[in-house]
Amino acid sequence: MLRVQALSKSYRLNRNRIPVLKGLSLEVCSGEMAVIMGPSGSGKTTLLNCISGIDAPDDGNVILEGQIVDYNSEYERTLLRRRRIGMVFQFFNLMPTLTVHENVALPFMIAGQRGADSIARVQEVLREVGIKQRSDHHPFQLSGGEMQLVSIARALVHRPDLLLADEPTGNVNPRVGRYIMEILRRAVEREGVALLMVTHSPEHAAWADRVCFIKDGTIVAELHQGGRRDDVALIHEQLLRLNI
Repeated sequence: MLRVQALSKSYRLNRNRIPVLKGLSLEVCSGEMAVIMGPSGSGKTTLLNCISGIDAPDDGNVILEGQIVDYNSEYERTLLRRRRIGMVFQFFNLMPTLTVHENVALPFMIAGQRGADSIARVQEVLREVGIKQRSDHHPFQLSGGEMQLVSIARALVHRPDLLLADEPTGNVNPRVGRYIMEILRRAVEREGVALLMVTHSPEHAAWADRVCFIKDGTIVAELHQGGRRDDVALIHEQLLRLNI
């Protein structure tokens, strides 16, 4: 589903260029949950931004189902996010003036899809994440955990091929964090979505099929675990060994 080939990205600071990604490569298959772990500043969010087309790399390719992402066309990058990629952010990014239903329906509204099928799909995904009873509420009426569930529903509503999640449990309590991991794992197993998630939590990384450890802008190790929830100790050991 996803192939990242020798991706490099740097940012300008005054007269200097600061390298963030340094020839990073990875692959994620359909129906696979992969996690990225690494220290702050190692390039995790930059990687997700380049994959989604929010940012453009200096060099290298991102390939989705055999199609190279065209970074020269803002229109094509927008269509990519609208049709094929779902995104979950740490800080929710909900529209405050829209209801829960309207926030989740936003991908359909932007695409001009306002029919009965779209409405039914919104209600279906709200029910799947356990937030349907809040359909008519606005974000300011929700808890942080509920807002994150809405953002996950919005990311899943158009049935993306690839789901990118940047610290999706970073601003919720442990109980909600576990529930979010159950939802994401279910999306991988039942709908065959490819999931790439950034997290600092070994407990949540243990839900993944594979953990990729990033340091200084490149993947330095991988741990294949098959989604076993008892691999927290192995993840801790790898983090210590890599001094992450």
